[in-house]
Amino acid sequence: MSPRTLPILILAALALAGLAWWYWSKPRPPGAEVIAGAYATPLPPPEGPLSVYHLGHSLVGRDMPAMLAQLGGAGHSYALQLGWGTSLKEHWEPELPINGFETENDTPQFRPARAAIGSGDYDAVVLTEMVELRDAIKYHDSARYLSKWADLARQAAPGTRVYLYESWHRLDVPEGWLSRLDGDLESVWEAKVLLPDLAAGGAARPIHVIPAGQVMAAFVRAVEAAGGVDNITGREDLFARDETGALDPIHMGDLGAYLVALTHYAVLYGRSPLGLPRQLTRADGTAATAPGPNAARLMQQTVWQVVTAYPKTGVSP
Repeated sequence: MSPRTLPILILAALALAGLAWWYWSKPRPPGAEVIAGAYATPLPPPEGPLSVYHLGHSLVGRDMPAMLAQLGGAGHSYALQLGWGTSLKEHWEPELPINGFETENDTPQFRPARAAIGSGDYDAVVLTEMVELRDAIKYHDSARYLSKWADLARQAAPGTRVYLYESWHRLDVPEGWLSRLDGDLESVWEAKVLLPDLAAGGAARPIHVIPAGQVMAAFVRAVEAAGGVDNITGREDLFARDETGALDPIHMGDLGAYLVALTHYAVLYGRSPLGLPRQLTRADGTAATAPGPNAARLMQQTVWQVVTAYPKTGVSP
């Protein structure tokens, strides 16, 4: 062996070792039996009002948790920490900036996330990953940080339930908005974000799912097939508009926030949302735009159908 060959072989061996470490350290889903067992038994519905902590970004927003509190009724309480497009990693690591932190958390409902979730004060902790979700997985280690936050909650209190909020992407996403909602649930949200937590030791107290994206897809299909219902003619009516009337293709308007709040209610409380009030207020106390009575009923029916058909919500039909 020449003197030049040895350093090359050493570098190659180090590169292979690094590649092997990277491959085996990647979060990956457990086997099918572990997954089925983790979600085989539905969660019992809570006996009273809930205290909920929301961690996330503008797809949580202030209005949706406020609407959920009204749906939950007297005694429902909540706190939150938000940012602009913030990942779970950015919320966790103190040296990473949280864009929009001061603006989004200028509310009495703000409570610092690490202290709040670690306190054990909450019946439910709802965790929200940034979108574009593929970027979150690639650059922000989504599965690992979901488990970190879930472990913090699970270690703080034996009764705290942890949820992953499945959100959505921009309406103008190139692959098609409905196509992404259909395809991403199993291949991305579950396989690359949620289920690695089971392999990492979370199977005894699995993270459940609030399937807002799936509810939005089902509701939009029903409304558009009907040619519109009351004051909702299609998907764009769920989203916000600016003062000029221009569509915001990612953030909810009042009607979208109401639909997502219904989804949170059905999952967290394990109860049908049929018959819940449709005329609610925003976080600032102003009246939100309400769906018409037929649209509200279709929203409530759709939520319950989707939530009870998906075992990872923990809700029994």
